[in-house]
Amino acid sequence: MGEFDIVFILKMIVIGIVQGFTEPIPVSSSGHVMVASEILNLGEQGFTFAILTNTASLLAILIIFRKDITRILINSIQFIRSKEEKYKSDFRFVLFIIIGTIPAGLLGFLLSDYIAESVSMTTIAIMLFVTGIALWFIRNIKGRKGESDITTKDALLVGLGQAVAITPGISRSGATIISALAVGMNRDTALRFSFILYIPISLGGVVLGLSDFLDEPNKADLAIPYAAAFIATFIMTYFAMRWFMGVMKKGKLIYFSYYCFLAGILLLIFY
Repeated sequence: MGEFDIVFILKMIVIGIVQGFTEPIPVSSSGHVMVASEILNLGEQGFTFAILTNTASLLAILIIFRKDITRILINSIQFIRSKEEKYKSDFRFVLFIIIGTIPAGLLGFLLSDYIAESVSMTTIAIMLFVTGIALWFIRNIKGRKGESDITTKDALLVGLGQAVAITPGISRSGATIISALAVGMNRDTALRFSFILYIPISLGGVVLGLSDFLDEPNKADLAIPYAAAFIATFIMTYFAMRWFMGVMKKGKLIYFSYYCFLAGILLLIFY
């Protein structure tokens, strides 16, 4: 393996770390990956790489929320079979996840190519400011709604937040958590709804991108760099998610607002 290959692998690991660390937290992983790729002179990594790292983040999220996911799926099936009231809350939660997924699914299908072609560093900077402002406004909100109190309107509004986040610079986790808190969900419910909502849209992206991944002409040459990026993304997503869960419990989202403002200013200055 030549020196160039080792440098490229190291750069892929760095991109994986950036993707993994920023995926769960409200600072826009897509925006940070684009900036990191620019700094490392990697250019656009393409859809295949995005699907790969997204899959790594998805696996980490699935592991962390495996108990919640297992519970709501089993109880939903039990409700369909028995119609027992004790299972109804989890069944409704699944329905609301489906409802919340629709806006991002439709908007992503219709506009993803246009958005990808029109994004610049200035766009990312502006969207970071938007994220920072939204985080500032909800910094002291303490909702009371638990899972059983979520309504169709709540799910749709959070889903619209996720749809807006297809623009790099707008954080997906930030947009959904902000929306969830704004409609009155408590922090724990907002966090759980946000990241379980991430699962179907992410799974959809993996399925739709599978053919592109299989048709990748340079799979053999990119196997080691991509594997390194995958592992780095998975590890960082797992630990960043665990850390962020603690931050949410303490209600310290204001620090991410400060970071978004700072990052946006730096982007405008240097790019």
